[in-house]
Formats: sequence, structure tokens, C-alpha cells
Amino acid sequence: MEQLKQILQLKNDGVAIREISRRTGISRNSIKKYLSRLEQSLSAVVIDLSNQQLAEAAYDTKTCLSAIERRQVLIKHFTYAENELKKTGVTRHLLWKQYKEQQPDGYNYSQYCHYLSMFLKKKDVVMHLHYDAGDMIMIDFAGKKMSYVYSDSGEIIECQVFISVLPHSGLIFCKAVHTQNTYDFIDCINAMLKFYQGVTLTILCDNLKTAVVRCDKYEPVFTDTCYQLSDHYATTFSATRPYKPRDKAMVERCVNIVYTHVYAPLRDRIFTSLKELNYAMHEQLKQLNDKPYKGTSYSRMYFYEQHERAKLKPLPAQIFILKKCAIATVQRNYHIQLPEDHHYYSVHYSYAGKKVKVLFDNKTVEIYDQHSRIAFHLRSYVTQSAYHTIAEHMPSNHQLAINIKGWTKPDMLAKARQVGTHTAQVAEHILSSSIYPEQNYKSCYGMLMLQKTFGSSRLEAACARALGAPRVNYTMIKNILHAGLDKQQQISWDDNPLPKHDNIRGADNYQ
Repeated sequence: MEQLKQILQLKNDGVAIREISRRTGISRNSIKKYLSRLEQSLSAVVIDLSNQQLAEAAYDTKTCLSAIERRQVLIKHFTYAENELKKTGVTRHLLWKQYKEQQPDGYNYSQYCHYLSMFLKKKDVVMHLHYDAGDMIMIDFAGKKMSYVYSDSGEIIECQVFISVLPHSGLIFCKAVHTQNTYDFIDCINAMLKFYQGVTLTILCDNLKTAVVRCDKYEPVFTDTCYQLSDHYATTFSATRPYKPRDKAMVERCVNIVYTHVYAPLRDRIFTSLKELNYAMHEQLKQLNDKPYKGTSYSRMYFYEQHERAKLKPLPAQIFILKKCAIATVQRNYHIQLPEDHHYYSVHYSYAGKKVKVLFDNKTVEIYDQHSRIAFHLRSYVTQSAYHTIAEHMPSNHQLAINIKGWTKPDMLAKARQVGTHTAQVAEHILSSSIYPEQNYKSCYGMLMLQKTFGSSRLEAACARALGAPRVNYTMIKNILHAGLDKQQQISWDDNPLPKHDNIRGADNYQ
């Protein structure tokens, strides 16, 4: 309207149409058209009109209303087209053909695409997110790969590139690995946290198979590897919503930054090993992190050192080593078998028959029932013994059997002396009575256990009575105690000597 008023003012001042066109930037034909309509609609060319009156005089109202109505129909169609474009195989051209079938006087394809792009752009607004220092690391794998040449055969080996960023300071990390499998993923996480010299509260990733078992908007399920990493580094893993890359928009942007500042400078260089490639990438990464932001003197490294490094949690003393996982059944002998080397490790006997989870690496073996650890062993590679048993896992009678088996003759005699001198002498006889030491230990131990039933004094008295016999054993002591003979006066074996008789032979006959 201001331009129309300016045209009218210049016309009233007697300025030629060519000069009006030069001053206003409006074509001469358009100026002639506006002046013609105004002169036909108004009795005199005046400029003291309201914007509404001027618009009604200058424009074809019916044409404007028709254009507005056509635009409203198009916008209504766009609300339908927005959802249809998400479906497989649906294109803008297909939607435009449907639109033209319903609106033969509608917009042509080029205008249709122009207005559709404007419509989608207005709806596709974004929100600025604030990230606290030390709160999060975002991780991702780049879509484009790096490569090196295998020197022996000349084969080109393509590599995946792992990229991460601290959103608060913007510090970027990248590393080339051969694959996205579990071992390479762990290698990337270890190297990343070493580079950052600390751990954040959470690590945000997309729904890559190495990290996420089941995608879910609210409760994604992660792999055992992620749970082990979380436990080792005292952090947590979180995942973006499925098909929502903007949930980690910061690292998505960093992927393009790495393309420009790492990929591009190395594009003409040939590397002969993964180590050489990573070294060159690290050099470019250092320059990127030290480069000041545009229009400032501050870099990513500056913000990291000044504001974020102190907020990170400290790293553990050792890097993470993956524990392999296996499901095993606790055998009747309360041991599980490790599948790799066929060694057996004990759990408490009450878990016999249960299925348990076994996590193991080259140093330790951990056994879990549901989410509770029920046993921990140092892994053994000794070939002489395949069974590794903790005494507390055994029932009491099994512990007793092991204790007896582990006793020595001095141990038994020391325990017997605690009861009395005669008991020690009987123990000495029993321990020397046969050539099978283990059976002697069992007999001696059984004799000593009689004190629990009859008391130490009676056992000592029974042993004193039995010492007069030519042969002493556990059964004799038990019989004396059960018969109560230890309470009777002891009879010497020499008080009733054998009578002399021709049929009684003496010791001389057995020489």
C-alpha cells in the first residue's frame, strides 16, 4: 500500500511514468495497470485513502478471494500429504497428481513443490537444548568410511569411524576401527574415555545393534556389554527414540565437522595400517579442538579445560575388559562348568539344580542368580585340578570330610593331648595300626568325636582301660563307653595269668 501511495504522489507531482518506475523499482506496465484501475474506480486520483479502500480500488477483489480460497485448499491438502510422504514409495509427484485430479485449476507441479517446502519448513521447527557440564557424551558411527592399504597385497581395507562429543564444551573425539562389532565398540569406548580423562553421568547412543537389544521410546533394553561397561565406569547408557536423530543432533553435526576437518585434509594420503591412520586422524582432531570458534578466541579445548574437565567423574584404575557370558546349570556337586576350558567352579550348595549366569574373562569368574552375584572365583589355568571349591559353599558334612582328609598325624595327636595322656596314647596306637593312613585318620577322628557324646573325662578313662589290651581301636573304645566299663575298676591283665598246661604253647613255639 505504501508503494501505491508513492506512485499516486509522484503522478500528482507530474513525474513521468518512466521516472516513477526508476524511483520505485516497479515496472512501467505495472504502474500503468495500477493507475488505470484507480482512475476507473475513483472519481479522482487521490492519496488520502485508507489501505482497505486503496486495496479494493487497485486489486481485483474476486481474483484475490479466489487465490485465497485456492491457497486454503492447498494447505488443507498439505496436512494430508505430510503424513503420506512418510510412507514407502510415496513421492511429491504422486501426491501432486492426486491433488490435480481433485483440483483441476490447482497449482502446477513447480509451484506445488515450492509451497510444500515452505509448509514443511514452517512446521519443522527445532528447540534449543541446554547441556550441563559433565552430564552427557553423545556417540555415533559416521556414515562415510576411512581406509588404508594392506601393504602385503595392496588390498584397500575400509574402516568405520567412531565419533563422540561432549555437548557442553563441544570437544570432539574420533577413532577408526575395522567394524562396529562388540570388541571394536568396547575399544572405542575405552579410548574415548581415556581421551576425555573422565566419565559423564550418561552415554547417549542411537539404536545400534552392538548397544541396544530392543528399541523403545521409554525403556530400551541394552546389551550385556553396555551393562558391564556401565558397571565398570560407574555411568549409564541411554538411547535416542527410534528414528529420531535430532535427539543427538550435536553429534550428528559433529559428523559433518569431522568430514570437513579430518576426512578432507587426509583424502590424498595413503596409509598402510590402522595405527598409522588413527595417528593421522588424531593430529587433525587436535587441530580441530584447538581451533577457535568463529568470531571468538575460544576453542573447544578451552571450554573443556575451563568448564567441563573438573565436572567429569574419575576413571577406574583399569580399562574395561569384556566378560563373556554363559548360562550354566549348577550340578549336584554344587559346581558349574566353564565351557571354554572345562574347569569347575563352586557355588553355595543350596543353588544345586538352578540355571545361573556366568560372566568370565581371563582373570575372574563371576556367577549370578538373576541379578545377584552368588560366587566369585579367580580363574585358574592349572591342569592338575579341574575343581575349584570354596569351603563356605559346601554343606557341613562335606566340610568335615575335607577337614579329616586334610589332617596330618601331628594334628590328630595334638587334638588327642587336649583330652588327656591316655587318649593321646590310644591315638598313637590307632594311627600306627594299618598301612592305610586315611582309614587310620578316620578311626582316630571317630574316637575323638566320642567326647561329644560321653564327655572328655569318660573318654580319657575308657582309653586308660583299653591301653591294657594288646590291640586298641575305635570300636573297642566305643564299646567300653556304651557298656560303662570306664566307670568300673580297671583289672590288670597280669592279675590272672594263664595256667600251665601241655596243650598251651608259649611264645617260643612261634619263633
